[in-house]
Amino acid sequence: MPAPLDLLLWPFVVGLLVLSTHVPLGRRVLARGIIFLDLAVAQLAVLGVVAAHAFDLAADGWPTQLAAATAALAGAAFLAGCERRWPEIQEALIGAAFVVAASVAVLLLAGDPHGGEHLAELLTGQILWAAPEQAVRVAALYGALLAVLFWRGERLGGLGFYLVFALAITASVQLVGVYLVFASLILPALAVRGLPSRTALRAGWALGTLGYAAGLAASAGLDWPAGPAIVVALAVAALLAGAARTVAGNRRRR
Repeated sequence: MPAPLDLLLWPFVVGLLVLSTHVPLGRRVLARGIIFLDLAVAQLAVLGVVAAHAFDLAADGWPTQLAAATAALAGAAFLAGCERRWPEIQEALIGAAFVVAASVAVLLLAGDPHGGEHLAELLTGQILWAAPEQAVRVAALYGALLAVLFWRGERLGGLGFYLVFALAITASVQLVGVYLVFASLILPALAVRGLPSRTALRAGWALGTLGYAAGLAASAGLDWPAGPAIVVALAVAALLAGAARTVAGNRRRR
């Protein structure tokens, strides 16, 4: 049964909140050349959630949130140290962190008959279940992180950036899932690369908003899973934006 459009309001609001931090963070990730940092940190947050689940901590309560944040922050601090010490192999280390965290999560869920379902929910997300209280909590966190991000700018340094990144990812991965976290960070950033900073931010937010709206509409109209539908919509929007920029550039050169 397709979801009524009025039930998509809070999922859309949560999507806009995710974009508020992920578009500027994604541009910085792209500029630093650490594309898969988001996947690694998201997977570490998932590992924290899985560990909390495996040890029967309160589902969706503060112990789970603490476990997810601890795993993500510890991993981010470790990777920030690796970037200082071994910058030439940073991307390989990020990939290794991702695959090890994913494998440990699978092992922790190996004896759980519902483990596969739980892991799939963390990967694809449950944005359709977003509620007003979740939106309020994440808005407060993202507001603080954005203030730090824009106030400190490049003065954040490597460790500061990694820690802000980890806190943002910890919140968003439990709302929208690993796949949509990656798509929200990278696809708008790819589509607006090369534009002036302020223009790129505005265009990235607009593109992300279009992708979330189209994906949720497709989910409602076609009874598709919302997370994957939004990922595909973001990809299509990014491709169309890239094609439009190419056409406009060719016309200017003529």
